[in-house]
Amino acid sequence: MKSIIALSVLLICFVLADTYSFDTKYIDVPLDHFSFATNLTFKLKFLVNDTFHVDNGPIFFYTGNEGDIEVFAQNTGFMFDIAPQFNALLVFAEHRYYGVSLPFGNLSYTAPKYLGYLSSGQALADYVYLINYLQETYGRQRHMKKLPVIAFGGSYGGMLSAWLRIKYPASVVGAIAGSAPIWQFKGLTPCENFYRIVTNVFEGLGGRKCSETIKNSWSVIRALTANDAGKANLSQLWNLCSVLKTDTDINTIIDWLTNIYINLAMVNYPYPTSFLVPLPGNPVREFCGKINSYEYKNNTGLLKAIGQALNVYTNYTKTTKCNDIEKTSDNLGEKGWDFQSCTEMVIPMCSGDFDMFETSKWDFKKVSDNCFKEFGVRPRDEEVPILEYGGKELGSASNIVFSNGLLDPWSSGGVLSNVTRKLVAVVIPDGAHHFDLRASNDLDTESVRMARQFHVHEIRKWLDRYYIDNISHQSKYTRKLL
Repeated sequence: MKSIIALSVLLICFVLADTYSFDTKYIDVPLDHFSFATNLTFKLKFLVNDTFHVDNGPIFFYTGNEGDIEVFAQNTGFMFDIAPQFNALLVFAEHRYYGVSLPFGNLSYTAPKYLGYLSSGQALADYVYLINYLQETYGRQRHMKKLPVIAFGGSYGGMLSAWLRIKYPASVVGAIAGSAPIWQFKGLTPCENFYRIVTNVFEGLGGRKCSETIKNSWSVIRALTANDAGKANLSQLWNLCSVLKTDTDINTIIDWLTNIYINLAMVNYPYPTSFLVPLPGNPVREFCGKINSYEYKNNTGLLKAIGQALNVYTNYTKTTKCNDIEKTSDNLGEKGWDFQSCTEMVIPMCSGDFDMFETSKWDFKKVSDNCFKEFGVRPRDEEVPILEYGGKELGSASNIVFSNGLLDPWSSGGVLSNVTRKLVAVVIPDGAHHFDLRASNDLDTESVRMARQFHVHEIRKWLDRYYIDNISHQSKYTRKLL
């Protein structure tokens, strides 16, 4: 089982392609913000929509995740929904080493000397650099020192938006951090919590038979694929693109299945979605319905039941020719995230006897060895984000809303209760992965509507305070009146 699943497995929303329009822009940013050993720069991509922006209007800034920025821009409808009432400029910044923002072009992933500049710290510095440019470009002659910026982000992007406010409070006045597992690190969250939530979602929404079938399948898969004939049999049964041949292939298909189950839990929205793959509404219930309706009496029947259910995820449109177990989505930069999870984003994961997954202990040495084999690097046996961003010691931070849906396994590492009066938590009991950052929908639950209303209230409060304090032409007396 892989030690970490890509977080923006992640921003899953349903919006038709090209729903929102943007101007695509680039800015030259330093390769290394923290030393003077190199003067190299590269082009960072960002998207701008100024449809709603007027003089002195704020900047709504999305801190890009591990993937093409267009994907996140087209799937964060909440920012568009509220932009008109705030006269906001919308900006979506691509994360370095993802999409086309590759510092060394095709060489970027070929060696540690090129890939070593991929980190959250460098990405945050990119965003600060870009924000400063935006404030100078759009804030000239606006009677203000600089335009206020609100950061938005979901999943890893939510972590970045929170950390941006924590580390660079002069650049952003507040942050909406959706499904941001900033506490999913060693010593902060038990490693089994993540998989336990996935199990609870499947058992609660799909029934005991569904979760037990999945739990029983692991030993059946291992036993069947112990020989070449069994490997070929399973490859045909599940319509795999290539025949399973080695033990490594078996571990790959176990990881593939694990990630599919996780993704289904995260995207369990009440209406169809299309980001990782096209899916129906309530996909966990649909998936489990296929399993529950299949009356199997032996191990072959069990695997057929799962194979039938897998079509909900792999072939909902009935256009998939075969199943590629090397990936669960075309839109995410999985290789880049694998590198980050080998350096600063080492997130302990384990599963217990009562989960529907294979029992698996957290093994740092195994993770380290795999990282060295793949990238030539080894993670430190310490949690870098805790040292850099504070872990649970957040008392000095302010103006952050942490929102989490309790159907989302990443809520296991999320902030679920208020830290201070200025670091507040919003819990969405029936919400999946950053449900609140999606565009409004007629099938939205009342809890997600209330969460969005709270976000708007907090954003308005932050901005009102900023404008009162920073409109340069107002006298002190006028500011007191305001």
